[in-house]
Order: sequence, then C-alpha cells, then structure tokens
Amino acid sequence: MAVLPLVLTLLYRLPAVPAPSTLMIRDAVTLQGYDRRWVPIDQMGTAIVHSVMMSEDGQFCAHRGVDWPALNAVIEDAMSGERTRGASTITMQTAKNLYLWHGRSMIRKGIEVPLSLYLDAVLPKRRIMEIYLNIAEWGPNIYGVEAAAQHHFGRSARELSSRQAALLAVALPNPLNRDPANPGQGLSRLAGTIEARANQAGAYVGCLR
Repeated sequence: MAVLPLVLTLLYRLPAVPAPSTLMIRDAVTLQGYDRRWVPIDQMGTAIVHSVMMSEDGQFCAHRGVDWPALNAVIEDAMSGERTRGASTITMQTAKNLYLWHGRSMIRKGIEVPLSLYLDAVLPKRRIMEIYLNIAEWGPNIYGVEAAAQHHFGRSARELSSRQAALLAVALPNPLNRDPANPGQGLSRLAGTIEARANQAGAYVGCLR
C-alpha cells in the first residue's frame, strides 16, 4: 500500500492517463456514480487555470510541493491552541485527492507532506495542475473543471468568462456549500478579488506555460 502511490505517480506522468481521485473511486464503488470529463490543460482556457492558482496557491510556481513558511505558521498556531488556517498547496491537495482520505487529521497531513514533495519531484508543474483541475471536487459527485463548468454554467471550461472562472475557483474550499452559479454577496466579493489577481497573474503562472 505504501509503494502504490509511488508507482502510480510514475504512471500519471503519461498525458494519456486520466488519474482518478479517491472520492471518485468511492462514488464508483458505492454505485453513486459521478460526472468527470477529463480535458487536457491546454483545452481548459487560461481563465480557470489562473483563477484556481491565484485562489488556491499563488506561490505554486515558487515552492517545491510544500509552502514551508505557511505550514510552519499553521503548526505554531496549533501548538499554541489557536484556530488553524489552511496551508495546503495545490500539490498537497492533489496528493490528498489522489491517494488519501478527506477530513482534518494530523496523521493524514504527516503522510501528505512527503507525498507532495515526491509528486513535485516526479511530475512537471503543468501536469500537477492538469491533474488537480481534473479531479477537484466541485459539488456532489461532480469532479474536474469541465464537469463543473457544464453543471454550473452550461458551457465548457474553455468558454468560461473570467468572472465565471473566478466564481468556480472560490467555491473550491467548500464545494458542497458554495454555489458558484448562485453566489452570495461574500462569495461575489471574493470572486472579484480573484478575478483581478488572475487577470494580472503575470510571472506567477510562468511554470504553466
């Protein structure tokens, strides 16, 4: 079991392999079914790619899988009894979605960190982002940006406006309770901030070109 992620990660280097997430496997095993339509990153359009990166992990191109300053700050907060904030990078979320269980757990986080370092060492940044955008959960039994774009906005990921892309991006931290097609005032404000950042991403997204 410990070796399986190491082997699968090598397999996932191949562009033709549509990697599944553990949640997708759960939905299939429990006969719930799911909607996921794999699309290559160059067919997604830049709006959603840049929006998700600027919303979830603005330093994605700079770190090597783990944002150590952010993670150390979370550990310090936990040690002092303060409420912790998220410090997961896109690489860490990809490792979790591919191989681990969901929910808060220090044990899971301890496994997630070395897996993320391995993912970053083995897979190109562009491939990590491509996998993440194809396995991220965007609602009950809805996975990947193409299925999310079709479900919420009735169009392909490539056809999303910058506003729609930003709304999908800010829904990711809580996809079961945030509706990008019917956002509240707070979600709309947050989407406006992410839309502006995505439009000026510049060098931040250099590793994805």
